[in-house]
Amino acid sequence: MVTTVETALAALPLLLAGILLVGFLWPATRAMPIAWVSALAVGYVAWDMPTDWLAAASISGVMTAVEILWIVFGALLLLYTLMEAGAFSRINRGFAAVSDDRRVQIVLIGFFLATFIEGAAGFGTPAAVVAPLMLGLGFPALAAVIAAIIGHIIAVTYGAVGTPIVVGIRDPLSTAGFGEAIQAGGFTVTEYSNQVAAWAATYHALVGFVMPLFAVGMVVYFFGGEDRSLKPAWEVAPLCLFAGISFAVPYWLSAWFITAEFPSLIGSMVGGAIVVSTLRAGYLLPDSHWDFPPREEWPDHWVGTIEPGQGASAAKDAVTDGGVADNSEMSLLKAWSPYVILVVLLVVTRAVGPISSFINSSWFVLSWSGILGTSLGGSIAWMNVPGFWLIISAILAIPIFGMSGDEVSAAWAETARKIVSPFIALIFVIAMVQVMLNSGAHPGAPEAGSMIVVLATLTADFLGPVYPFFAALIGALGAAMAGSNTVSNITFGGFQFEAAQQLGLPTQIIVGAQAVGGAIGNLVAVHNVVAAVATVGLVGEEGRVMRYNLIPLAYYATGVGILAMLFSYVLFSGLF
Repeated sequence: MVTTVETALAALPLLLAGILLVGFLWPATRAMPIAWVSALAVGYVAWDMPTDWLAAASISGVMTAVEILWIVFGALLLLYTLMEAGAFSRINRGFAAVSDDRRVQIVLIGFFLATFIEGAAGFGTPAAVVAPLMLGLGFPALAAVIAAIIGHIIAVTYGAVGTPIVVGIRDPLSTAGFGEAIQAGGFTVTEYSNQVAAWAATYHALVGFVMPLFAVGMVVYFFGGEDRSLKPAWEVAPLCLFAGISFAVPYWLSAWFITAEFPSLIGSMVGGAIVVSTLRAGYLLPDSHWDFPPREEWPDHWVGTIEPGQGASAAKDAVTDGGVADNSEMSLLKAWSPYVILVVLLVVTRAVGPISSFINSSWFVLSWSGILGTSLGGSIAWMNVPGFWLIISAILAIPIFGMSGDEVSAAWAETARKIVSPFIALIFVIAMVQVMLNSGAHPGAPEAGSMIVVLATLTADFLGPVYPFFAALIGALGAAMAGSNTVSNITFGGFQFEAAQQLGLPTQIIVGAQAVGGAIGNLVAVHNVVAAVATVGLVGEEGRVMRYNLIPLAYYATGVGILAMLFSYVLFSGLF
């Protein structure tokens, strides 16, 4: 029997992280080291973890964090390489040139471009990149931030080439007893994580295909002037729904039949191409033209220190400390080519058996088994993870665009600068989670199990049969605190798996809801919102953005909750 004191201590690291991150608005670089120390203290005092096990669990977490950061570094490097080359500016102009109607621009830039950047780079990049672009096109800063954040949410579950699933779900469930339970269910951990990714895509496709309409509706209602109305949104509802379905179908198919690394990339690229081609052919364009009220009528809180309409390149100066190249002669195919190369490289290295086996051989994997004499281990498959192929694509982009040494240096320098904060935050948050996960794995561990098992059991007992309805909200809470779907999955993926087993629920359905919740929590993640408003000179309006975003958060969480109940008890109750 777990005592109240033990339960409180098990929750202490997570509560402390939440209080510091959300209550005191501390950055993760300050809050997570303290949360990690608290996990060490609880593990030592209440879970009798020997110091070598505490250290080994932390080292295992650091190795996982390094693998994530390898992906993040590559993703950011490719993005900033395209920015310096002018390719990203060309991609944006290609979208913006289709129509000057603000509603159409929200669909093309706020949805398709944002979801593409999320699939390619993740980690808060879309809003920080897309919002300044929309500001440069003449959007009010506040509207640009809201459209960009709402627009990319459906892609967050597979951000940075599948990192939230590959690293956030697969790797934690490979350890601490979860792997054995999954194998007993007839899956390898990789097969199981792909199942989770597929069910997450099912939730997203059924609930999230309306997000283009949702983003347009939020902007036209709250930024259309004194006479608030959704009528301008209904006028483009056919376009918005067509865009959502054009994204959702290839997105869902790739999640089920390819791998967890591609849904957001394929959905945005295929769907975007379909919608742009349709609009260029003259179909689904709105009959009327909609724009914001005259500039002089805008309330002060709509605009920050950067005046709208200065041009996309000028706005982008707020993101990178230098200028952004503008190559007007570049073809769209050339601008997109590094990402096309990336997709080809990832498909080949995963679908071609001999190549996949070669890059996963011991030559290309840094591993440490029996860390400090414990049964814990860790590995970094530095060539297999997408980070390596992202860097290769960035290097290949240099001759494609004929980049100068200064442009290449600027891209690498900006990437190095942006990686510092994620490095510190991820190191400590994953080390904390590994301590909590492995607190029940050492000899002499309490019969109640690890801290995560204790918390999962308590939550399952409290919520009982309605647990599936709240599974996504638990994931959203994790993302809101940590600002990352990946971190939310690492923190709560095992928790959700254990709770599902305690209640006899299909684990793929529940952990899939967790993966979706980790995505929608980004709507109100403090760190993501702060980063986004800073890029458009709107510092100080973070609370306003979060209040607006509670509307799509409530819709998404309710929709996923209803589906989770339906899937768990009616349609797919026989799943593992």
